[in-house]
Amino acid sequence: MKYAFPFIALVVLVFSCQPKSGETDNSQPHTPVTIGAKTQLTKSYIDPGPGYSQAVVVEANGIKTIHISGQVGTGPNFESQFKEALEGLLKTLEHSGASFEDVVKYNTYIVDYQPAYLDTFRTVRKQLLGDKDMPASTLVGVEALGLPEWKVEIDAIAVVQKK
Repeated sequence: MKYAFPFIALVVLVFSCQPKSGETDNSQPHTPVTIGAKTQLTKSYIDPGPGYSQAVVVEANGIKTIHISGQVGTGPNFESQFKEALEGLLKTLEHSGASFEDVVKYNTYIVDYQPAYLDTFRTVRKQLLGDKDMPASTLVGVEALGLPEWKVEIDAIAVVQKK
């Protein structure tokens, strides 16, 4: 049990690192995978980094499921970090061929969460995402994220019907 926190911290670090600003879209080509005799999955890696991708798009039977890695902010306070993390989520959705309307589930992790953050959380979320037809959502207070300066992280899953 004493190794659980370092392991979790390492996993979070690997999956939540942001690419350096100015990097270009390095999406990797589709990787076809056949399941059974009839279903073929195609995977695309969006903005891959060292050991992770900002998103992985899985396509099958005309449906795209997009798994977005944790997005973080680097501002001086909770509000600015939350805004930046949401903006990162929206940018990654766009790079993946989706929008926030396609999100079916998202998770928000807040370091040293306090109930006083809830009003700011709701206000910023409404400003950037609206408040109608919202996806399933989980808000979790955590002890730490991958780097000490990160105070908010958001990951998401989106589903898009291929046109």
